[in-house]
Parts: sequence; structure tokens; C-alpha cells
Amino acid sequence: MTVLITDEGFGTDDWTLGFSPLDDAANDVAALDVPSDTDPADVIDRLSGVQMVRVDFPSFADGRGFTIARQLRLAGFTGRLRAKGHVISDQYAMARRCGFDEIEISDELAQRQPESEWNFRADWQAHDYQARMRG
Repeated sequence: MTVLITDEGFGTDDWTLGFSPLDDAANDVAALDVPSDTDPADVIDRLSGVQMVRVDFPSFADGRGFTIARQLRLAGFTGRLRAKGHVISDQYAMARRCGFDEIEISDELAQRQPESEWNFRADWQAHDYQARMRG
């Protein structure tokens, strides 16, 4: 089982259309599974008709998924963007600022980092250092 995290806290996954590996993407794919070592340009080239992109985080120390998310948003992707795997609560604000809509974690990680730790960071827009510096 997995736990889905949004600004509202823990929830269940409502996505029912499944995910296709990036390498198997065809014209009728609704959602893509993207490994962390993917060149964002390869994803951008396959976004036609895609409603959701799920980016893998194999380790909390692997930040390449944040770059992928940011590049997809800058390229104009407006669908759902999900981080999956080893994202920790301390990274929630960064994930949201990069463009992720939601985080998918294991039940095991959710037990180690309960909902209260994620909710503490849910007000990610109020504590944006860069926005404060820009005025």
C-alpha cells in the first residue's frame, strides 16, 4: 500500500488509469512513470495527451526528480505531477515549489514520518525565501 500526500495531508490514491514506463509511451498513454535519471527533454517530447507524470525518487538524497518537475512545468505541462518513493517531509516544500502536486510514499515511510510532520510543511508558500527576497 501507498500513501498519497497533498497540502491537505494523507490520503488514498484516486488515480485508476495506471502508469506506463516512459520507454513504452504511445499516443494513448494517460500517465507516465519516469525514472530519476531521465533527461527532462525526453519526457517533454512525450507529453501529448498525458494527464499525469510520476517521477521516481530512489533515494531522498537524489534530487534529480526536482529538476525534472521544474523543467516539465516550465515547458507548459499542466497535468498532475507526482513524486514517488523516498521523499521525506523536509523536502515537501521544495517538491511543491518545483511543481509537484502530490507525493506518493510507502506505508513504512508514512509510519516513520507521520502526517503531522507533512502538515507542518503544507504551508509551503508562506515560507518562500526567494519570494521574500524579491519583495
